[in-house]
Amino acid sequence: MPYPDDAIQPQAPVTPAYPVARPSAPRPEAASLPFDPWLRALDGDRPEGDFRCQAEDFRVEEILGFDPEGEGPHYLLRIRKTEVTSHRVAQDLAARAGCRVRDVGLSGLKDRKAVAIQHFTVPAGGGDPASWSGPSWTVVDARRCRRKLRRGVHAENAFGLRLWLDDSDRDRVGARFERTLRTGVPNYFGPQRFGREGGNLAAARDWLIEGHRLYPRQRGLALSAARSYLFNRVLAARVEQGSWDRLLPGELALLSGTRSGFVVPDPEVERDRLERGDIQPSGPMPGTGGLGPADEAGALEEALLSE
Repeated sequence: MPYPDDAIQPQAPVTPAYPVARPSAPRPEAASLPFDPWLRALDGDRPEGDFRCQAEDFRVEEILGFDPEGEGPHYLLRIRKTEVTSHRVAQDLAARAGCRVRDVGLSGLKDRKAVAIQHFTVPAGGGDPASWSGPSWTVVDARRCRRKLRRGVHAENAFGLRLWLDDSDRDRVGARFERTLRTGVPNYFGPQRFGREGGNLAAARDWLIEGHRLYPRQRGLALSAARSYLFNRVLAARVEQGSWDRLLPGELALLSGTRSGFVVPDPEVERDRLERGDIQPSGPMPGTGGLGPADEAGALEEALLSE
């Protein structure tokens, strides 16, 4: 999606203020996880380049989709952070607001190695947070609101990614990018979902198979990694068979830009809507309940997930 021009302006690099805890035991590198890197849909060679060499190369902005009321028992804070985790910012805010960390609300976690704008809520009464700042973060805006932020309430995220390329590859990369805009790409979950050095997926394996104990927050990350891995397995199989960008009989098609969908008995009936981009094929987020595919699409998912 387009990235708002005025949302995040380039800034001087910020030296990370907090040490990063490394796993005590070796974890598999993300690139060595089973079936990673995943199958690509675009043919031809891939130009060499680099990305995320520094925090400023990756920009994230959380878009709530609603405005604060201007009154109420909480402050809604719009915060810019660089090379610091959302959890650490929440800890800093709790210290400044004189509240418990669990009283700080946020809608989602944002990347550490990035320039990110996201929102937090803190209980009112701990002073005026408009001037608050900490190592690697600062408050951009603070307004009163009635409710604590809950997980997942934001409408969307906007992203900006800088690629570092040789001048000789720029035209070729531009041509591939234009093709991607027309055809799309298989929307795999990337290595970050599996944790640094694959730690989240390894934790899921240790917990679900070996019976190791995890803290509640660790369980959430482990489950997310496991479900994302299974999604990627199904998507890779569809890339291999050439069906990732078309509807199968029984496909659970999603309405673009929403979380709503419907089962497609006859793909030919919905071909025009698919080509216009009104609907898209979907993949599984394994769990309990919810609407799922049927017929050929359902059988494919069941065969892969049953492994």
